[in-house]
Amino acid sequence: MAENKIFAGPRVRRIRNALNLTQTAMAEALEISPSYLNLIERNQRPLTVQLLLKLAAVYKVDLDELRGTGSDMAGGLREVFADPLLAGEIPGDQELVEVAEAAPNAATGIVKLYRAYREQAARLTDLAELLAREGHDTSLSAARLPMDEVREKLERRSHYFAAIETAAEAFHEKLSAGDGLLPVLKEWLRAEHGIVVRLLPIHAMPNQRRRFDRHSMRLFLSERLSPQEQMREIAQEASLLALREEILAELEALALSSHEARRIGRFELARHAALALIMPYQPFLAQAQRAKYDVDLLRSRFSASFEQVAERLTMLARPGASGIPFFLMEIDHAGNRLRRQGAQGFPHSRFGGGCPKLNIHSAFAQPSQILVDRAVMPDGTGYLLVSRTLEGPQAGFQERLRRTAVLIGCDLAHAEETVYGQASAGGFAPVEIGAACRLCERPGCLSRAEPPVTRPLGLDEMVSGMSAFDFQ
Repeated sequence: MAENKIFAGPRVRRIRNALNLTQTAMAEALEISPSYLNLIERNQRPLTVQLLLKLAAVYKVDLDELRGTGSDMAGGLREVFADPLLAGEIPGDQELVEVAEAAPNAATGIVKLYRAYREQAARLTDLAELLAREGHDTSLSAARLPMDEVREKLERRSHYFAAIETAAEAFHEKLSAGDGLLPVLKEWLRAEHGIVVRLLPIHAMPNQRRRFDRHSMRLFLSERLSPQEQMREIAQEASLLALREEILAELEALALSSHEARRIGRFELARHAALALIMPYQPFLAQAQRAKYDVDLLRSRFSASFEQVAERLTMLARPGASGIPFFLMEIDHAGNRLRRQGAQGFPHSRFGGGCPKLNIHSAFAQPSQILVDRAVMPDGTGYLLVSRTLEGPQAGFQERLRRTAVLIGCDLAHAEETVYGQASAGGFAPVEIGAACRLCERPGCLSRAEPPVTRPLGLDEMVSGMSAFDFQ
Protein backbone atom coordinates (compact mmCIF):
# COMPACT_ATOMS: atom_id res chain seq x y z
CA MET A 1 0.00 0.00 0.00
CA ALA A 2 3.04 2.29 0.21
CA GLU A 3 2.56 3.49 -3.31
CA ASN A 4 -1.00 4.59 -2.43
CA LYS A 5 0.09 6.96 0.35
CA ILE A 6 0.58 10.63 -0.37
CA PHE A 7 2.13 13.24 1.91
CA ALA A 8 0.19 16.43 1.06
CA GLY A 9 -0.19 18.26 4.37
CA PRO A 10 0.33 21.84 3.10
CA ARG A 11 -2.22 21.30 0.31
CA VAL A 12 -4.82 19.93 2.74
CA ARG A 13 -4.21 22.93 5.02
CA ARG A 14 -4.70 25.36 2.11
CA ILE A 15 -7.98 23.69 1.16
CA ARG A 16 -9.20 23.90 4.75
CA ASN A 17 -8.19 27.56 5.10
CA ALA A 18 -9.81 28.46 1.77
CA LEU A 19 -13.08 27.00 3.08
CA ASN A 20 -12.69 28.78 6.46
CA LEU A 21 -12.90 25.49 8.35
CA THR A 22 -11.35 24.58 11.69
CA GLN A 23 -9.42 21.34 12.03
CA THR A 24 -12.22 20.00 14.22
CA ALA A 25 -14.88 20.73 11.59
CA MET A 26 -12.89 19.18 8.75
CA ALA A 27 -11.94 16.17 10.85
CA GLU A 28 -15.57 15.55 11.72
CA ALA A 29 -16.58 15.71 8.03
CA LEU A 30 -13.77 13.27 7.12
CA GLU A 31 -14.64 11.01 10.05
CA ILE A 32 -11.17 11.18 11.60
CA SER A 33 -9.88 12.75 14.80
CA PRO A 34 -8.62 16.36 14.90
CA SER A 35 -5.25 15.15 16.17
CA TYR A 36 -4.90 12.82 13.18
CA LEU A 37 -5.77 15.69 10.80
CA ASN A 38 -3.16 17.82 12.55
CA LEU A 39 -0.54 15.14 11.90
CA ILE A 40 -1.60 14.97 8.24
CA GLU A 41 -1.26 18.74 7.82
CA ARG A 42 2.26 18.59 9.32
CA ASN A 43 3.20 15.77 6.90
CA GLN A 44 3.64 13.33 9.77
CA ARG A 45 0.92 11.08 8.41
CA PRO A 46 0.11 10.27 4.77
CA LEU A 47 -3.16 10.65 2.93
CA THR A 48 -4.56 7.19 2.29
CA VAL A 49 -6.69 6.26 -0.70
CA GLN A 50 -9.76 6.28 1.55
CA LEU A 51 -9.05 9.82 2.73
CA LEU A 52 -8.41 10.98 -0.81
CA LEU A 53 -11.77 9.70 -1.93
CA LYS A 54 -13.42 11.24 1.14
CA LEU A 55 -11.89 14.65 0.40
CA ALA A 56 -13.03 14.43 -3.20
CA ALA A 57 -16.57 13.47 -2.19
CA VAL A 58 -17.04 15.98 0.64
CA TYR A 59 -15.20 19.04 -0.67
CA LYS A 60 -15.17 18.44 -4.47
CA VAL A 61 -11.37 18.42 -4.41
CA ASP A 62 -9.51 17.61 -7.61
CA LEU A 63 -7.45 14.50 -6.88
CA ASP A 64 -4.78 15.62 -9.35
CA GLU A 65 -4.32 18.73 -7.22
CA LEU A 66 -3.58 16.59 -4.15
CA ARG A 67 -1.25 14.34 -6.10
CA GLY A 68 0.65 17.31 -7.52
CA THR A 69 4.38 17.51 -6.93
CA GLY A 70 4.81 21.24 -7.25
CA SER A 71 7.06 20.64 -10.26
CA ASP A 72 5.60 23.52 -12.28
CA MET A 73 6.27 26.08 -9.57
CA ALA A 74 9.60 24.43 -8.78
CA GLY A 75 10.53 25.05 -12.43
CA GLY A 76 9.90 28.76 -11.93
CA LEU A 77 12.00 28.76 -8.76
CA ARG A 78 14.74 26.86 -10.62
CA GLU A 79 14.86 29.74 -13.12
CA VAL A 80 15.23 32.24 -10.26
CA PHE A 81 18.03 30.36 -8.51
CA ALA A 82 19.85 29.77 -11.79
CA ASP A 83 20.60 33.50 -11.91
CA PRO A 84 24.34 34.16 -11.39
CA LEU A 85 23.49 36.31 -8.37
CA LEU A 86 21.97 33.28 -6.58
CA ALA A 87 23.99 30.46 -8.12
CA GLY A 88 25.15 27.99 -5.48
CA GLU A 89 22.62 29.08 -2.84
CA ILE A 90 20.63 25.83 -3.15
CA PRO A 91 22.59 22.62 -3.86
CA GLY A 92 19.73 20.64 -5.44
CA ASP A 93 16.14 20.71 -6.66
CA GLN A 94 14.59 18.93 -3.69
CA GLU A 95 14.52 22.05 -1.54
CA LEU A 96 12.84 23.99 -4.36
CA VAL A 97 10.15 21.32 -4.61
CA GLU A 98 9.63 21.48 -0.84
CA VAL A 99 9.24 25.29 -0.95
CA ALA A 100 6.81 25.05 -3.87
CA GLU A 101 4.77 22.41 -2.05
CA ALA A 102 4.73 24.06 1.39
CA ALA A 103 4.27 27.69 0.34
CA PRO A 104 3.06 27.95 -3.29
CA ASN A 105 1.83 31.54 -2.92
CA ALA A 106 5.20 32.67 -1.54
CA ALA A 107 6.94 30.77 -4.36
CA THR A 108 4.73 32.53 -6.92
CA GLY A 109 5.64 35.88 -5.34
CA ILE A 110 9.36 35.09 -5.61
CA VAL A 111 9.02 34.19 -9.29
CA LYS A 112 7.01 37.37 -10.02
CA LEU A 113 9.56 39.52 -8.21
CA TYR A 114 12.41 37.94 -10.14
CA ARG A 115 10.67 38.50 -13.49
CA ALA A 116 10.02 42.13 -12.55
CA TYR A 117 13.73 42.45 -11.73
CA ARG A 118 14.67 41.01 -15.14
CA GLU A 119 12.26 43.37 -16.91
CA GLN A 120 13.70 46.36 -15.04
CA ALA A 121 17.20 45.25 -15.98
CA ALA A 122 16.09 45.14 -19.63
CA ARG A 123 14.73 48.67 -19.30
CA LEU A 124 18.04 49.90 -17.89
CA THR A 125 19.91 48.19 -20.73
CA ASP A 126 17.71 49.98 -23.26
CA LEU A 127 18.23 53.31 -21.50
CA ALA A 128 22.01 52.83 -21.47
CA GLU A 129 21.96 52.14 -25.20
CA LEU A 130 19.88 55.23 -25.90
CA LEU A 131 22.18 57.46 -23.85
CA ALA A 132 25.25 56.02 -25.56
CA ARG A 133 24.00 57.06 -28.97
CA GLU A 134 24.14 60.79 -28.12
CA GLY A 135 21.87 62.21 -30.76
CA HIS A 136 21.57 59.20 -33.05
CA ASP A 137 18.20 57.64 -33.85
CA THR A 138 16.65 56.58 -30.55
CA SER A 139 14.12 54.06 -31.91
CA LEU A 140 15.14 50.52 -31.02
CA SER A 141 15.18 48.08 -33.90
CA ALA A 142 13.38 45.38 -31.91
CA ALA A 143 11.03 45.20 -28.98
CA ARG A 144 13.02 44.26 -25.89
CA LEU A 145 10.22 44.00 -23.37
CA PRO A 146 7.72 41.13 -23.66
CA MET A 147 4.74 43.51 -23.70
CA ASP A 148 6.31 45.53 -26.52
CA GLU A 149 6.89 42.39 -28.56
CA VAL A 150 3.28 41.25 -28.18
CA ARG A 151 1.89 44.66 -29.04
CA GLU A 152 4.04 44.91 -32.15
CA LYS A 153 2.94 41.46 -33.32
CA LEU A 154 -0.76 42.26 -32.82
CA GLU A 155 -0.54 45.74 -34.36
CA ARG A 156 1.08 44.56 -37.58
CA ARG A 157 -1.23 41.65 -38.36
CA SER A 158 -4.96 41.27 -38.93
CA HIS A 159 -7.01 41.28 -35.74
CA TYR A 160 -8.91 38.22 -37.00
CA PHE A 161 -8.05 34.80 -35.51
CA ALA A 162 -9.87 32.15 -37.52
CA ALA A 163 -9.56 29.20 -35.11
CA ILE A 164 -10.81 31.21 -32.14
CA GLU A 165 -13.71 32.73 -34.07
CA THR A 166 -14.94 29.36 -35.36
CA ALA A 167 -14.66 27.69 -31.95
CA ALA A 168 -16.37 30.62 -30.19
CA GLU A 169 -19.33 30.45 -32.58
CA ALA A 170 -19.69 26.72 -31.99
CA PHE A 171 -19.43 27.12 -28.23
CA HIS A 172 -22.02 29.93 -28.20
CA GLU A 173 -24.40 27.77 -30.23
CA LYS A 174 -23.84 24.83 -27.88
CA LEU A 175 -24.73 26.98 -24.85
CA SER A 176 -28.09 27.94 -26.41
CA ALA A 177 -27.91 31.21 -24.50
CA GLY A 178 -30.66 33.05 -26.33
CA ASP A 179 -30.83 36.54 -24.86
CA GLY A 180 -29.18 35.67 -21.55
CA LEU A 181 -25.53 34.65 -21.99
CA LEU A 182 -24.39 35.73 -18.51
CA PRO A 183 -26.47 33.29 -16.40
CA VAL A 184 -25.82 30.48 -18.88
CA LEU A 185 -22.05 31.02 -18.69
CA LYS A 186 -22.13 31.12 -14.89
CA GLU A 187 -24.06 27.86 -14.80
CA TRP A 188 -21.68 26.27 -17.32
CA LEU A 189 -18.65 27.24 -15.21
CA ARG A 190 -20.32 25.82 -12.09
CA ALA A 191 -21.64 22.63 -13.63
CA GLU A 192 -18.68 21.74 -15.86
CA HIS A 193 -15.75 22.99 -13.77
CA GLY A 194 -17.08 23.69 -10.28
CA ILE A 195 -16.25 27.40 -10.58
CA VAL A 196 -18.49 29.86 -8.73
CA VAL A 197 -18.47 33.57 -9.63
CA ARG A 198 -18.50 36.08 -6.78
CA LEU A 199 -18.55 39.89 -6.81
CA LEU A 200 -16.28 41.47 -4.19
CA PRO A 201 -16.46 45.04 -2.78
CA ILE A 202 -13.61 47.48 -3.38
CA HIS A 203 -12.17 47.16 0.14
CA ALA A 204 -11.86 43.37 -0.27
CA MET A 205 -10.14 43.55 -3.67
CA PRO A 206 -8.92 47.16 -4.11
CA ASN A 207 -6.28 46.65 -6.82
CA GLN A 208 -7.52 43.77 -8.97
CA ARG A 209 -10.16 43.37 -11.67
CA ARG A 210 -10.44 39.65 -11.18
CA ARG A 211 -8.87 36.84 -9.18
CA PHE A 212 -9.33 33.13 -9.61
CA ASP A 213 -8.81 31.07 -6.45
CA ARG A 214 -8.11 27.58 -7.75
CA HIS A 215 -8.26 26.04 -4.27
CA SER A 216 -11.82 27.14 -3.52
CA MET A 217 -12.72 27.21 -7.27
CA ARG A 218 -14.11 30.72 -7.07
CA LEU A 219 -13.76 33.53 -9.61
CA PHE A 220 -13.78 36.88 -7.82
CA LEU A 221 -14.69 40.04 -9.76
CA SER A 222 -14.32 43.62 -8.54
CA GLU A 223 -17.42 45.72 -8.05
CA ARG A 224 -15.49 48.49 -9.83
CA LEU A 225 -16.29 46.77 -13.11
CA SER A 226 -19.36 47.64 -15.12
CA PRO A 227 -21.81 44.79 -15.91
CA GLN A 228 -20.35 44.66 -19.42
CA GLU A 229 -16.79 44.29 -18.12
CA GLN A 230 -17.91 41.66 -15.62
CA MET A 231 -19.44 39.79 -18.55
CA ARG A 232 -16.13 39.97 -20.45
CA GLU A 233 -14.14 38.62 -17.49
CA ILE A 234 -16.53 35.68 -17.10
CA ALA A 235 -16.47 35.00 -20.85
CA GLN A 236 -12.68 35.15 -20.77
CA GLU A 237 -12.53 32.54 -18.01
CA ALA A 238 -14.91 30.30 -19.95
CA SER A 239 -12.90 30.78 -23.14
CA LEU A 240 -9.66 29.73 -21.44
CA LEU A 241 -11.38 26.45 -20.53
CA ALA A 242 -13.55 25.73 -23.57
CA LEU A 243 -11.33 27.20 -26.30
CA ARG A 244 -7.97 26.24 -24.81
CA GLU A 245 -6.65 24.33 -27.84
CA GLU A 246 -7.66 27.05 -30.32
CA ILE A 247 -6.07 29.79 -28.20
CA LEU A 248 -2.83 27.80 -27.92
CA ALA A 249 -2.80 27.17 -31.68
CA GLU A 250 -3.15 30.89 -32.46
CA LEU A 251 -0.53 31.65 -29.80
CA GLU A 252 1.97 29.34 -31.48
CA ALA A 253 1.30 31.06 -34.80
CA LEU A 254 2.37 34.40 -33.27
CA ALA A 255 5.88 32.93 -32.78
CA LEU A 256 6.68 34.96 -29.66
CA SER A 257 10.25 34.71 -28.41
CA SER A 258 9.94 34.27 -24.63
CA HIS A 259 7.83 32.57 -22.00
CA GLU A 260 6.72 35.93 -20.63
CA ALA A 261 5.69 37.17 -24.09
CA ARG A 262 3.68 33.98 -24.66
CA ARG A 263 1.97 34.43 -21.30
CA ILE A 264 0.95 37.98 -22.26
CA GLY A 265 -0.07 36.84 -25.74
CA ARG A 266 -2.27 34.10 -24.28
CA PHE A 267 -4.02 36.69 -22.12
CA GLU A 268 -4.63 38.96 -25.13
CA LEU A 269 -5.99 36.08 -27.21
CA ALA A 270 -8.29 35.09 -24.34
CA ARG A 271 -9.68 38.64 -24.27
CA HIS A 272 -10.23 38.36 -28.03
CA ALA A 273 -12.02 35.03 -27.52
CA ALA A 274 -14.26 36.58 -24.86
CA LEU A 275 -15.54 39.18 -27.35
CA ALA A 276 -16.00 36.49 -29.99
CA LEU A 277 -18.13 34.56 -27.49
CA ILE A 278 -20.20 37.58 -26.42
CA MET A 279 -20.69 38.75 -30.02
CA PRO A 280 -20.51 35.68 -32.32
CA TYR A 281 -19.08 36.50 -35.75
CA GLN A 282 -21.96 35.90 -38.17
CA PRO A 283 -24.77 37.36 -35.99
CA PHE A 284 -22.61 40.36 -35.11
CA LEU A 285 -21.60 41.02 -38.73
CA ALA A 286 -25.22 40.81 -39.85
CA GLN A 287 -26.38 43.20 -37.13
CA ALA A 288 -23.47 45.58 -37.81
CA GLN A 289 -24.32 45.81 -41.50
CA ARG A 290 -28.03 46.21 -40.75
CA ALA A 291 -27.33 48.98 -38.21
CA LYS A 292 -24.78 50.62 -40.53
CA TYR A 293 -22.11 50.10 -37.86
CA ASP A 294 -23.89 52.25 -35.28
CA VAL A 295 -21.87 51.40 -32.16
CA ASP A 296 -24.56 52.54 -29.72
CA LEU A 297 -27.20 50.33 -31.35
CA LEU A 298 -24.85 47.35 -31.39
CA ARG A 299 -23.85 47.76 -27.75
CA SER A 300 -27.54 47.70 -26.82
CA ARG A 301 -28.29 44.61 -28.90
CA PHE A 302 -25.36 42.62 -27.52
CA SER A 303 -25.33 44.03 -23.96
CA ALA A 304 -21.76 45.23 -24.49
CA SER A 305 -19.83 48.44 -23.86
CA PHE A 306 -18.79 51.01 -26.45
CA GLU A 307 -15.19 49.84 -26.16
CA GLN A 308 -16.11 46.18 -26.67
CA VAL A 309 -18.18 46.86 -29.78
CA ALA A 310 -15.51 49.18 -31.20
CA GLU A 311 -12.88 46.50 -30.70
CA ARG A 312 -15.14 43.83 -32.18
CA LEU A 313 -15.56 45.92 -35.34
CA THR A 314 -11.81 45.58 -35.97
CA MET A 315 -12.13 41.77 -36.04
CA LEU A 316 -14.47 41.44 -39.04
CA ALA A 317 -11.96 40.09 -41.54
CA ARG A 318 -13.19 36.55 -42.28
CA PRO A 319 -12.44 35.64 -45.92
CA GLY A 320 -15.67 35.79 -47.90
CA ALA A 321 -17.61 37.35 -45.01
CA SER A 322 -15.78 40.49 -43.98
CA GLY A 323 -17.05 43.84 -42.76
CA ILE A 324 -15.59 47.31 -43.13
CA PRO A 325 -11.84 47.10 -42.31
CA PHE A 326 -11.85 49.31 -39.22
CA PHE A 327 -8.76 50.10 -37.20
CA LEU A 328 -8.64 51.27 -33.58
CA MET A 329 -6.43 53.34 -31.32
CA GLU A 330 -6.77 54.01 -27.57
CA ILE A 331 -4.99 56.80 -25.67
CA ASP A 332 -5.15 58.27 -22.18
CA HIS A 333 -5.66 61.93 -21.32
CA ALA A 334 -1.88 62.48 -21.29
CA GLY A 335 -1.65 61.33 -24.91
CA ASN A 336 -0.01 57.96 -24.23
CA ARG A 337 -1.00 55.42 -26.89
CA LEU A 338 -2.18 52.27 -25.12
CA ARG A 339 -3.08 50.00 -28.04
CA ARG A 340 -3.48 49.96 -31.81
CA GLN A 341 -5.09 47.24 -33.92
CA GLY A 342 -6.96 46.76 -37.15
CA ALA A 343 -8.82 44.32 -39.36
CA GLN A 344 -5.85 44.51 -41.73
CA GLY A 345 -3.33 45.58 -39.15
CA PHE A 346 -2.97 49.13 -37.84
CA PRO A 347 -2.07 51.48 -40.76
CA HIS A 348 1.19 52.84 -39.30
CA SER A 349 2.73 54.09 -42.54
CA ARG A 350 -0.46 55.57 -44.06
CA PHE A 351 -2.29 56.95 -41.01
CA GLY A 352 0.28 57.08 -38.22
CA GLY A 353 -2.04 58.19 -35.44
CA GLY A 354 0.25 60.82 -33.93
CA CYS A 355 -1.43 64.00 -35.21
CA PRO A 356 -2.59 66.48 -32.49
CA LYS A 357 -5.62 67.38 -34.63
CA LEU A 358 -7.23 63.94 -34.34
CA ASN A 359 -10.65 64.16 -32.69
CA ILE A 360 -9.64 61.57 -30.09
CA HIS A 361 -7.75 64.33 -28.26
CA SER A 362 -10.85 66.54 -28.24
CA ALA A 363 -12.98 63.73 -26.83
CA PHE A 364 -11.71 64.33 -23.26
CA ALA A 365 -13.29 67.81 -23.31
CA GLN A 366 -16.65 66.26 -24.28
CA PRO A 367 -16.87 63.01 -22.28
CA SER A 368 -19.31 60.34 -23.48
CA GLN A 369 -20.00 62.28 -26.71
CA ILE A 370 -19.30 60.72 -30.11
CA LEU A 371 -17.11 62.91 -32.31
CA VAL A 372 -17.03 62.30 -36.06
CA ASP A 373 -14.53 63.73 -38.55
CA ARG A 374 -13.62 63.24 -42.15
CA ALA A 375 -9.85 63.62 -42.26
CA VAL A 376 -7.42 63.88 -45.16
CA MET A 377 -3.70 63.08 -45.22
CA PRO A 378 -1.11 65.13 -47.15
CA ASP A 379 -1.16 62.57 -49.98
CA GLY A 380 -4.94 62.91 -50.34
CA THR A 381 -5.87 59.68 -48.53
CA GLY A 382 -9.06 60.18 -46.53
CA TYR A 383 -10.39 58.56 -43.36
CA LEU A 384 -13.63 58.54 -41.42
CA LEU A 385 -12.73 58.90 -37.73
CA VAL A 386 -15.08 58.26 -34.80
CA SER A 387 -13.90 58.99 -31.23
CA ARG A 388 -15.38 58.75 -27.76
CA THR A 389 -14.18 58.62 -24.15
CA LEU A 390 -14.48 55.34 -22.24
CA GLU A 391 -15.93 55.05 -18.76
CA GLY A 392 -13.34 52.67 -17.31
CA PRO A 393 -13.58 51.20 -13.80
CA GLN A 394 -15.67 52.88 -11.12
CA ALA A 395 -13.62 55.21 -8.90
CA GLY A 396 -14.30 55.88 -5.24
CA PHE A 397 -14.36 59.31 -3.63
CA GLN A 398 -10.99 61.09 -4.01
CA GLU A 399 -9.59 58.32 -6.21
CA ARG A 400 -7.97 59.52 -9.42
CA LEU A 401 -8.14 56.95 -12.19
CA ARG A 402 -6.68 57.16 -15.65
CA ARG A 403 -9.38 57.85 -18.20
CA THR A 404 -9.00 56.84 -21.83
CA ALA A 405 -10.56 57.51 -25.20
CA VAL A 406 -10.86 55.31 -28.26
CA LEU A 407 -10.75 56.12 -31.98
CA ILE A 408 -12.08 53.83 -34.67
CA GLY A 409 -11.46 54.69 -38.29
CA CYS A 410 -11.81 53.40 -41.82
CA ASP A 411 -11.02 54.53 -45.32
CA LEU A 412 -13.37 57.25 -46.63
CA ALA A 413 -14.40 54.88 -49.42
CA HIS A 414 -16.52 53.05 -46.81
CA ALA A 415 -17.95 56.18 -45.17
CA GLU A 416 -21.40 55.97 -46.77
CA GLU A 417 -21.85 52.46 -45.45
CA THR A 418 -21.94 53.83 -41.89
CA VAL A 419 -24.32 56.11 -40.01
CA TYR A 420 -21.36 58.31 -39.14
CA GLY A 421 -20.35 58.84 -42.75
CA GLN A 422 -23.91 59.61 -43.79
CA ALA A 423 -24.31 62.13 -40.97
CA SER A 424 -21.05 63.90 -41.82
CA ALA A 425 -21.64 64.05 -45.58
CA GLY A 426 -21.79 67.59 -46.95
CA GLY A 427 -20.83 69.10 -43.62
CA PHE A 428 -17.59 70.81 -42.69
CA ALA A 429 -14.48 70.56 -44.83
CA PRO A 430 -12.25 67.56 -44.04
CA VAL A 431 -9.70 68.05 -41.29
CA GLU A 432 -6.16 68.14 -42.65
CA ILE A 433 -4.03 65.77 -40.60
CA GLY A 434 -0.64 64.09 -40.83
CA ALA A 435 1.00 60.92 -39.59
CA ALA A 436 2.96 62.81 -36.89
CA CYS A 437 4.44 66.30 -36.54
CA ARG A 438 7.99 65.05 -37.16
CA LEU A 439 6.90 63.57 -40.51
CA CYS A 440 4.35 66.19 -41.58
CA GLU A 441 5.25 69.06 -43.95
CA ARG A 442 1.97 71.01 -43.79
CA PRO A 443 2.93 74.71 -43.54
CA GLY A 444 1.34 77.07 -41.02
CA CYS A 445 -0.23 74.33 -38.86
CA LEU A 446 -1.53 75.86 -35.64
CA SER A 447 -1.43 72.49 -33.92
CA ARG A 448 2.18 71.63 -34.75
CA ALA A 449 4.00 70.34 -31.66
CA GLU A 450 7.40 69.49 -33.20
CA PRO A 451 9.41 70.62 -36.23
CA PRO A 452 9.57 68.25 -39.24
CA VAL A 453 12.78 66.26 -39.55
CA THR A 454 12.69 66.63 -43.34
CA ARG A 455 12.86 70.43 -43.56
CA PRO A 456 15.14 73.11 -42.05
CA LEU A 457 13.56 75.65 -39.68
CA GLY A 458 12.83 79.06 -41.18
CA LEU A 459 14.76 81.25 -38.74
CA ASP A 460 14.02 84.71 -40.12
CA GLU A 461 14.40 87.64 -37.71
CA MET A 462 12.12 89.80 -39.85
CA VAL A 463 9.23 87.34 -40.22
CA SER A 464 7.54 84.93 -37.79
CA GLY A 465 4.66 82.64 -38.57
CA MET A 466 1.76 81.33 -36.51
CA SER A 467 3.54 78.09 -35.70
CA ALA A 468 6.46 77.92 -33.28
CA PHE A 469 8.20 75.63 -35.75
CA ASP A 470 8.08 77.43 -39.10
CA PHE A 471 10.22 75.77 -41.74
CA GLN A 472 11.56 76.60 -45.17
